Amino acid sequence: MRDSTRARALAALQGLALGDALGMPTQSLSRERIAADHGRIRSLVGAGPHQQIAAGMPAGSVTDDTEQAVMLARLIIDGDGVVQPGAFAAALLAWEHTMEARGSLDLLGPSTRAALQRLQDGMPPEEAGRFGATNGAAMRIAPVGIAVPVEPLGAFVDAVVSVSALTHNTGLGIASAAAVGAAVSAGIDGAETPEALDVAVAAAREGARRGHWVAGGDIAARLEWAIPALVEFAPREQDDFLARVVGTSVAAQESVVTALALVAVTVAGGDPVHPEPDAAWDTLCRAAGLGGDTDTIAAMTGAVLGATGAAQWPRTALDTVRRVNALDLEPLVDGLLRVRRRHG
Repeated sequence: MRDSTRARALAALQGLALGDALGMPTQSLSRERIAADHGRIRSLVGAGPHQQIAAGMPAGSVTDDTEQAVMLARLIIDGDGVVQPGAFAAALLAWEHTMEARGSLDLLGPSTRAALQRLQDGMPPEEAGRFGATNGAAMRIAPVGIAVPVEPLGAFVDAVVSVSALTHNTGLGIASAAAVGAAVSAGIDGAETPEALDVAVAAAREGARRGHWVAGGDIAARLEWAIPALVEFAPREQDDFLARVVGTSVAAQESVVTALALVAVTVAGGDPVHPEPDAAWDTLCRAAGLGGDTDTIAAMTGAVLGATGAAQWPRTALDTVRRVNALDLEPLVDGLLRVRRRHG
């Protein structure tokens, strides 16, 4: 059982990094521009001629999604499950300064940047993130899913709040992070993909009760609408539905719902325990071609597919991402699982 748990936890972080790297060259571009520059995404590719945020980055490069998830994982391990808001804020600012020194435009997202500015201006940590309704908390939440059991659900959502409220202290921000994190955590405990998605909806519903209210479509309700609707379409129509109707922007109620809907269709009609070997990889490639916030959508999709045992990630792609980013995920997984066993 322990071997299976570790394999799923590692596959979750690997899937996050692979999805992030697949979406790196296509982030913030339209579907039409992606198709013109890259055709259909089938493998890791470098930034194209119209990619400004990740200009010049080679194939396999990850972005803020993976780097901030790794940062959060280290804080969880170092704090034995407790992340202090001040330490988290300092780590986020230090990360951005490093990115600026590299000449990168891949900096803190709008909600995180605004919250940290409010914190620097003297606003209390519990108030700094009161307007954060984007997907920034959800994109980096996978380590919490690995470190914290999903049951009891209220305690799990408390853990999500503890690492999200600094920048995303809204019902939308917390619900979206709770949904992704809960799906990962349920998978770590052995849940198959459909069951993990049910847990995600329940966590989103609980998370929506936390934080400050902001206007926007309810995460749980949109998941309950989008997943069964998507399954009824053919693949091409599914992509149209996600891009045009559900949405692929940084808004949590768009990108997080799209990511979890993609998880659902990966195993729909097949065996959720033994899916087709390339199904999960093909889904990440599809996510990278949807347009909008492709790196974050693919990263969240990959984390959940990995955690639920629905992925067999290609070794060549994993080796490329590890080499290009000097990424060593195994020690992080072992540290997060130690936290899970001690506090579970």
